[in-house]
Amino acid sequence: MRGLKKQRRIQIIMVATAALALSAGLIGYAMRDGINFFRPPSEVVANPPPATEVFRIGGMVEEGSLVRDAGETITFLVTDGGASIPVTYTGILPDLFGEGEGMVGTGRLVDGTFVATEILARHDETYMPAEVTEALEAGGYRGDYSSRPDS
Repeated sequence: MRGLKKQRRIQIIMVATAALALSAGLIGYAMRDGINFFRPPSEVVANPPPATEVFRIGGMVEEGSLVRDAGETITFLVTDGGASIPVTYTGILPDLFGEGEGMVGTGRLVDGTFVATEILARHDETYMPAEVTEALEAGGYRGDYSSRPDS
């Protein structure tokens, strides 16, 4: 009788371990498209990702680089002080988006140009996402990105 209980416990533990491993694998499989890695422009220039990889890029919109076409397509350069990447975006930009402002974009790198599907701007004049601030500082950007005096 004692051996049967021990064998039953071992079977239950094995089944529970297999179920846990299977559920972890399914969660990882489901999240594979939802994970976007953040890269500063310097890293993108140094090690360009494949055109199929969706990732986030962040930095400052370079002064004098914002061009609005006749339609909804916008082109600009994003920089971290070490490198600049051309960005194209078709759609409506956030209200706080502009030259000299911080931004984070989601999209793909196609032929050296970041084709954005989503553009985020900082939500007020004093906030900058930590990952963008760190990337700007690592890239040597010396602009005033932490706060702006009232205009």
